[in-house]
Formats: sequence, C-alpha cells, structure tokens
Amino acid sequence: MLNRRNLLRSGALAGAALAVPSLAGCGSQSDALTFFFQAAPDEATVRMQIIKEFSRLHPDIKIQVQMAGPDPEQQILTYAAGGKCPDVVMQWESYSRFAELGVLENLNTFLDKDPAYAAMLRQDGEPALYDLFRYRGGQYVLPEQWAGIFLYYNKKLFQEAGVAPPPARWQDAWTFDKFLAATQALTKRDGSGKTTQWGFVDAWPVPRYSAAIFGMNNGGQWFIPQNDPQRAGIDGDQFIEGFQFYADLSVRHGVAPRSSDSEALPSIELFSQGKAAMVLTGHWQYSAMLATPDLDFDITVLPAGPHGHGAKSDIGTTGLGISAASPRKDMAWEFVKFATGPVGQRAVADAGLFVPVLKSVLDSPGFAKSHSRIRNLEVLTGGPSNSNGIPVTPNWTRVDYAFHVASDHILRGAAPATYFKGQVTSHINDLLRGTQ
Repeated sequence: MLNRRNLLRSGALAGAALAVPSLAGCGSQSDALTFFFQAAPDEATVRMQIIKEFSRLHPDIKIQVQMAGPDPEQQILTYAAGGKCPDVVMQWESYSRFAELGVLENLNTFLDKDPAYAAMLRQDGEPALYDLFRYRGGQYVLPEQWAGIFLYYNKKLFQEAGVAPPPARWQDAWTFDKFLAATQALTKRDGSGKTTQWGFVDAWPVPRYSAAIFGMNNGGQWFIPQNDPQRAGIDGDQFIEGFQFYADLSVRHGVAPRSSDSEALPSIELFSQGKAAMVLTGHWQYSAMLATPDLDFDITVLPAGPHGHGAKSDIGTTGLGISAASPRKDMAWEFVKFATGPVGQRAVADAGLFVPVLKSVLDSPGFAKSHSRIRNLEVLTGGPSNSNGIPVTPNWTRVDYAFHVASDHILRGAAPATYFKGQVTSHINDLLRGTQ
C-alpha cells in the first residue's frame, strides 16, 4: 500500500538469493512454525538473524520460512481459501481486508493474557503505529518497523549553491516557501535550457501519496477518520493547496522532473549520481546510499505549508500478525512477541536496515552506530511520532484506483487540484461506504 512493496516488486525478491528452508505450500503438517514474509535479500538476512536468535532462546520451537512473491496479499488469500495459511504473516497497512475476512487473529486475546508485555508496548511503543493496526476494536497486527518517508540531501551540492543546510529535526521544519527557494537555487540548466541538476526528485513510486502528505502538511485531511474512514478530505482547501504545491514543483516551477520526462534517469539514480540535490524516499534506500562512493549525504524533513502544524512523514510500517486458522497460535505469539519486543527490535536497530518501533531502541547506541553516516539522526528517531495518519479500509483497492486516476490528472498538469472537488470526492465517498 503506502510503504515499500512497490520497490520490492520492481526488483528481485530474496527467494532465489537466500539459502533458507522454504515450503512448497503453506500450513506445514510438521510441528514447525511457518513464517511468511516479503523482503529484499539484505532485509531477509536481518529477518533470519532474528529467527536465529529466537531459535536459540526457544530451541523447542522450529521455524520454517515461506518467502512471498510479487503479490503477497493474493498469496495469503489463496492460502487462506485452502485452509493452509502460514502461522505468522507479515502485514501492511492494507491488513483490514484480512481482518474483515477472518484471516487474522485478534491479538487482544494474547495481550490480555500477557499484561506485562502489553504494558511494555504501551510505555515504550509509539501509539500511532499500534493504532494503525487497530481495526474496529481489534489489534490484528503488531508493528515491527517504521517505513515512513523523508528527504535525503546532497551536502556538497547545497554547499556549492550557497544554500544553508536544511532542518535537522521535525520540530524545526522548513516552510513551503523556503523549500521551494532551495529547490530553485539547486536546479541547474545548460545553455539550451536542458536541466542538468534537479533541486528535488521523488523516488517513492507512488507520487500521489507524496502529494497527499504535502496536502496533510498544509493542515488538510486525506481521509476522515484515519481508521475505517467514512469520507475523503481531499476536497478541502488546505489539502488541495498542499497537493497543488507538490504538483507545481514539476509542472510550474520545473525544479523536479515531470512524470512524462522520458530523458530522466530513475530518481534514485539522479540523486546517487549527483544530478539531484534532494530525493524523497524512505529508510529502505539507506544501504544503497552507503554503497555509493563519494556521496556526501544527510537526511532532512519534509516542508510544512502555511496552514500546517509542523511537518510530518507518513505512518508507513510493516507488522506481524497470526493466522486465525493456525493450530500453533501460542507458538506464533511467542515469536511475534519476540520480534516486536526489545530483543528483536535491537536486532533491527543494529542491522541499520530498518527503523525500530520501540522508543528505547530508537535511542539506543546500536541504532546510532548503524547510522554513523547520518548527522541528523533525529529525523529517524523522531519519524514515528511525527507521522500523518493514513487510511485503513478494506475498500482501499477501489478507493485508491479512483484517487489514482484523479491524482494523475493533476500531477500531469492537465487540471488544477481543485479537480478533487465535486464529483471526484463524491465518487470516492460512495466507494468508502460500499454504495458503489
């Protein structure tokens, strides 16, 4: 949905690269616990480290890994229809459809029986991440990482252009005007007018979501309420103004490539090759930045509009749930509790591939050490608590398609963002309520 699954789908998955046990199907007839997840190779390695540590502490529980393909949600539906769903399943923001279908166990049952762990989550966890996975009174998933977006910036290009370093934490966000001025100063063109350096590029493969966050950072609302929304807020003036600001970066100001710019390299390559001063993406690109020779980079926050209340990212996250049909629910709970608890989260922090969800681990020496190239570490540690709410609805597939069609019209410059008013929003509201 709103996280990095599109990135995983566009590249090679870990299945062929990772030497781990795999299952021909799901729901093993053995006593082993089955764990279904999707990951790129380096991410899968971290998950295997977590499994290894869990197995050391729980030698009586064997784990078999099921690697997801390009469409993990369809795989889960197929397995569930056959009555052989994995015991532990990785989940995304679109989990509510599985909750509606009875595929996921309500974890409140286990939290109620494990009050010490539940109290630890309340004290050390970021409430917004847990609220995302709380649907109609049930806690169906526990978060395992934050995957929100922010800006990487090229320190050398900022210095060469005489642009002051951008903010180092969410509480000191720059304004839309200051952000625009920086992108203009950082954009270069040759004598023929061809852009040789972009001020800003977007490497998130869903620009309509990027634009929506700009809308929310201007004080607008995307969907109301966030969880199980009943109406869209995209026709609000503040949301429209922020969405239009994002669109204008390319269609009006020319500081970002247009989506139709066939000559442009992929956005992440433009940044890594020094042809873009800033790139919007998430922590999942951090290892790629480290692997780029001579790239002097840091991270900064998104800008806030004149009607906003500070800048925020998005509550992008993955989590772990338990199959409602699992015959090994108690074993599954032990693993979910481990992976989302302090020990599993420390492994996440030390690897440097994910942003952990527990506040104590975010502030740990291990997390700081694994991000030694980043000076503005508060952008990461403050990310989970400075994130916009995102829609959680089992009707999201149809709603998002309608939003996609309308957004594309605006982002191509074919219509202003006021296009959202009237029929577009009315249609989306009908889809949310299931009346269409």
